[in-house]
Amino acid sequence: MDNEEKIYLNLRKHLDRLPVSFPATESGVELRILKHLFTPQEAKIATQLSMIQEPVERIYERVKRSGLSIVQLQVILDEMVHKGSILGRKKGDKTLYRNAPLSLGMYEFQVDRLPKNFAEDWLQYLDEAYAHAQYKTGIPQLRTVPVEKSIPLPEKYQVSDYDNVKKLVENAPGPIAVANCICRQVKDLAGQSCTTTELRETCLIITPDEAEYFINVGIGRLVTKEEAFDILEKAQEAGLVLQPINSQHPEAICCCCGDCCEILLSVKKFPRPSDLYASNYYAEVDPEICTGCEKCVQRCQLEAAVMSDFTATINLHRCIGCGNCVVSCEPNAIQLKKKEQEVLPPKDMIDLQMKILSRKVGKLGLLKVAAKMMLKQKV
Repeated sequence: MDNEEKIYLNLRKHLDRLPVSFPATESGVELRILKHLFTPQEAKIATQLSMIQEPVERIYERVKRSGLSIVQLQVILDEMVHKGSILGRKKGDKTLYRNAPLSLGMYEFQVDRLPKNFAEDWLQYLDEAYAHAQYKTGIPQLRTVPVEKSIPLPEKYQVSDYDNVKKLVENAPGPIAVANCICRQVKDLAGQSCTTTELRETCLIITPDEAEYFINVGIGRLVTKEEAFDILEKAQEAGLVLQPINSQHPEAICCCCGDCCEILLSVKKFPRPSDLYASNYYAEVDPEICTGCEKCVQRCQLEAAVMSDFTATINLHRCIGCGNCVVSCEPNAIQLKKKEQEVLPPKDMIDLQMKILSRKVGKLGLLKVAAKMMLKQKV
């Protein structure tokens, strides 16, 4: 192994310590992905970043032996932020930097600027190792909320704001950005274009820092709340699954299909996708009303709706409570039911990441991470 390969191998191991794993493969495809995202110099610097935000001065103490000045380091870090290989957010007059996970993170930041070979490598990595590794902790990064017209009557069920896509947008502090779906772009580049919808601009970014990033680097555009509602309406009409980030105050809402979305594609391969999803609802068919039209079967992105004796049934091991079958059922034979025990999402992205990390490293490992954070060490 030459020195350059060692640089990327070290970065892969470093990123694997983040809450969202970066597993190795026999093929080495994960190293090719890193080469798409980092030059050798950038890869070396990235290994000195942390999973928490830090100012350039603290990072410089770890890299100053390289001969870079602090000004040169900041220029490189800002370029890495611009191209989406690390995270950098303004706090007052300073920019704070940290490592980004591959997804949700570096991968999504490549929208509108990824080459075909990156797309092919991503699909290979997803299939070889990456997708399976993300379900080991049991805490998904995305959750499912019902499409609006399928939500049960409020007098029957209390619908929380975090389960109501309209409320998520209404409560967004602004600005809001919309971006093209990276997953559909990957499939387009790989010659496997989406069969569910022609829609591409379906990813809403609804927190200020993240929306401003997408707008400033040119991978998203500013939209009003009314425009965001219109995008969501079109997505719901197309039968897409609404997936905000798994928190009470999500940074983004994805509108996903079962033939492109990295997450839906991955969980469909498991016998019980519902076990891998955060959702508070499930669908139920009234066989006395069902006419056997099979529209729900055609509409379901998880293959949960099936026919039995000319009547639709819902496989609850596969149902993630998206509600698309409900709105497609003209006889109103399908209803969305609320689960007996409601799952409260993590408070925000930081809480989500800490919960994933806790499952990954255990309580003792999390205490060690917390101690390093207090001492302002690299974690």
